[in-house]
Amino acid sequence: MSKPSAKTHLFLFDIDGTLITSGAGISALKLAIQDQFGTEDALRGIEIAGRTDRIITIAILEKYGVDPTPERMTEFLDRYLHHLSRQLQVAKGRLLPGILELLAAIQKLPQAALALLTGNMVRGAKLKLTHFGVWHYFEFGAFADDHTDRNRLGPYARARAAERHGVTFPPERIFVLGDTPHDIACGRAIGAKTVAIATGHHTREELARHHPDFLFEDLSDVPGVLKALGF
Repeated sequence: MSKPSAKTHLFLFDIDGTLITSGAGISALKLAIQDQFGTEDALRGIEIAGRTDRIITIAILEKYGVDPTPERMTEFLDRYLHHLSRQLQVAKGRLLPGILELLAAIQKLPQAALALLTGNMVRGAKLKLTHFGVWHYFEFGAFADDHTDRNRLGPYARARAAERHGVTFPPERIFVLGDTPHDIACGRAIGAKTVAIATGHHTREELARHHPDFLFEDLSDVPGVLKALGF
């Protein structure tokens, strides 16, 4: 473990619908399904938002009658990541409002550590955030590589934060930021403060029904967001 640092607060960001909006991931999944199963009716009945890449892959394979063994999952995810790298070049994606300014502001806070808590595989997360120029802001993360269940990822993030900074971040000083009810549940699973943002597929009203600690339409008012969070 490293020497204790001055860090006292941990920010854990979701990616899709929170940091970025892009159709690249969905397009890549559809292309991977078309490659493997020869069908374009690809994702009907498959829940995507807020789920891990691994649980999505299990659902897809089971839909098409394939036993989701580790080997089969790896094969499908490799297809997906192959297509993702190409789709990012053609999809009309963007950073969501205020994200670049917010990440820069948090990075300057001496007491704040900045990391990811995402359902993406680490390779997919890096592809996406490198494409949009923000991968370098994040020190570490917890990813779908760590566990199939989104609600089991928080402890991985906390452990990596402690390893990196030599301090244990108490739950009340951890902020989990995301755009879906799954992100709220994921933060609540470790007792963290939940920050919901209505920049994905869920409206402000839908997110409010899950009682996050903080709720924003978007993150464009960076000083206002940080003030609300206590900074």
